[in-house]
Amino acid sequence: MTPALMFLGTASESGKSIMTAAFCRILQRKGVRVAPFKSQNMALNSGVTPDGREMGRAQIVQAEAAGIPPDVDMNPVLLKPTSDKASQIIVHGVVRDTMDAAGYYREKINLWPAVTRSYDRLAKKYDVIILEGAGSPVEINLKENDIVNMAMADYADARVILVADIDRGGVFASIVGTVELLEPKERERLIGFVINKFRGDAGLFQSGVAYIRQRTGFPVLGVVPHIRDLYLPGEDSVALDGKNESSGDISAPVSVCIIRLPHIANYTDFDALEADPRFRVTYTETPGEIERHNTVIIPGSKNVFFDYRFLETRGFTQTLYRYRSQGGRIVGVCGGYQMLGRSIRDPHGVESHEREINGMGLLPVVSEMQKRKVTERVQGGFCFPGEKAHIPYAGYEIHMGRTAVADRQDICFLTSGSTEEALTAVASPDGKVLGMYVHGIFDSDGMRDGFIRWVAGEDTSHAASSFSYTCFKENNFNRLADVVEAHVDVHSIMEAVGIDKS
Repeated sequence: MTPALMFLGTASESGKSIMTAAFCRILQRKGVRVAPFKSQNMALNSGVTPDGREMGRAQIVQAEAAGIPPDVDMNPVLLKPTSDKASQIIVHGVVRDTMDAAGYYREKINLWPAVTRSYDRLAKKYDVIILEGAGSPVEINLKENDIVNMAMADYADARVILVADIDRGGVFASIVGTVELLEPKERERLIGFVINKFRGDAGLFQSGVAYIRQRTGFPVLGVVPHIRDLYLPGEDSVALDGKNESSGDISAPVSVCIIRLPHIANYTDFDALEADPRFRVTYTETPGEIERHNTVIIPGSKNVFFDYRFLETRGFTQTLYRYRSQGGRIVGVCGGYQMLGRSIRDPHGVESHEREINGMGLLPVVSEMQKRKVTERVQGGFCFPGEKAHIPYAGYEIHMGRTAVADRQDICFLTSGSTEEALTAVASPDGKVLGMYVHGIFDSDGMRDGFIRWVAGEDTSHAASSFSYTCFKENNFNRLADVVEAHVDVHSIMEAVGIDKS
């Protein structure tokens, strides 16, 4: 059977995803063909595979760490919340249904064959599988129909490491409590613990390490320090909470304000802007923040109707009108693009009981929700208003809506090959408002250079390319792997899993 290692957590955001990425890169550097796997993921950040199917961003990032292309078999079930009570269910990259929590709890055991088929296909292609659990493995009320934690560990015959975040406090209670609640057969899979985000002198924690060993019978396999300024894309609202403070140097030449919508989706679109030292990025829920920034971005949304009402009731729409009249530059991505148009219709009730709402009217387009979701990789040339040359771009589209020109008045098409039937990216007639369906477009170094020129106008002194986002990501993967290798007993873990590499 293919060797398998599984990272479970004492809670959400304990560090499972990071440890999975770290071990994918550690094994990749040792010449092992390794792949990540998470049977069920709940996240509003998703991406599109080369064959045009949708999966969670965390597993895409882990695949990058492993040096392999993403595949929906790495995340066969994706849940995308559409409200506080319901989620869109995506199986093998295709939308299956929208359900409330109770309905999904009853249904998810029927997804087990899809999960195991995905795992089997991966296990045939790769030497080692690194699995990630979800939340805590001892949520007693959810264990009966488990398809992501210990049930998956049993199926894969995986050795299990429990990850705990010491930074949030309660590390001893969370470790001991989790072990106590594991069933005896489940404990047999456990090989030890990794304590994450330790600050200070690890030598002073040796008594704690000894206590955990004495109390549980399992060793602490590593105490990983808090890694300052480590970049790995997040995938849910907990990771987004860390973005409330502005990122970037206060003296950065371009200040970007991103409106934090209640159902914000794919905010990883802006990670490259945060990483590039030429940008200072702020997320805000306050309209008064907008006017002191060079440009404002309305991001993607999993519930465009609800989030547009949020913009209206919070006063964002009136502030954006004023900002626009004063020469401000506005960008809408995906759902944000639709909100900038004249109207949004939902005749099939895909997102809302409302059949139509008026948009901001800053772009001469109209959008309509459809039953079939668009998921595809896209590439081509992008020309910012006022420029003559197209910049190569690549990204992906994920949206339920279709957008069309409202009437025959002037509109600026920004992508090569764009027509009224395929409004991938457009601008207002004066070139100061942009709308686009392309996610991940700012990952391109050339696109960020062009974005600076568009925002800064005549002041293009900062637009010369001086930052490689690809190199930045690779450096962070290697930095993470270096730190984990230095502080975790990787050799013992590989021996326990049966990985034959020195």
